[in-house]
Amino acid sequence: MPAIDPTEASRRSFVYRKLSAAGATFETLGDGTIAANFPEVRTDAMERLAICDLSGLPRVGIKGRDTLDWLRGLEFDFDDTPNRTHSQSDGTVLAVLSPNEVTLLSPLTNPNLALMGLADKCSSDNGTRCYPVPRADMNFEFLVSGQHAAEMFSKVCSVSLRPSTFPANCLAQTSVASVNAIVLRADVGKNLAYRILGDSTSAEYIWDCLVDAMSEYGGTAVGFSDVRSD
Repeated sequence: MPAIDPTEASRRSFVYRKLSAAGATFETLGDGTIAANFPEVRTDAMERLAICDLSGLPRVGIKGRDTLDWLRGLEFDFDDTPNRTHSQSDGTVLAVLSPNEVTLLSPLTNPNLALMGLADKCSSDNGTRCYPVPRADMNFEFLVSGQHAAEMFSKVCSVSLRPSTFPANCLAQTSVASVNAIVLRADVGKNLAYRILGDSTSAEYIWDCLVDAMSEYGGTAVGFSDVRSD
């Protein structure tokens, strides 16, 4: 398979330069790319401590007074409790940020490219008081996985993400390395894992901070193929 140059895609990760410099190879995903593999990744990387750039995955936000009712009308399954996540039948993660705002993240095993179409449905429904938030354009998304993940986050995050205080389906709107971020518990198989979203302008800074904090525990960057196969 020929090498894919992320600069030739319509969409590319906010940290693609760092990924390329680290030897990542990319694969096409929708109208963009995602780092699929890195050289010499340990077989236990996801179990120990790993970071993966998910910025190439589809994601969308919906905001407004009618958001929750509108999404229920589309047969999404969730309750109204803020700062909780709900896994849908296809693996899509629906995160309730507030009574008026929801973010939807793609499954990891089978990326849901149809998520981007929700923005068009929402904006074309003039009778509904909700509107799309372009999180695919405005937010990076990283995954941090492994037994040392919570301990590593204690160095850079303002809330405790230890499993005893941050169980499955929890979400925190907090700060990571002094930058506003959304962190949600999103275990991958048997591995403790978190998905992190933040402003795209801080993507390279947060990536560097997390990679630096992980070095103490032998953490490493992995590709999307490592996440899907785990």
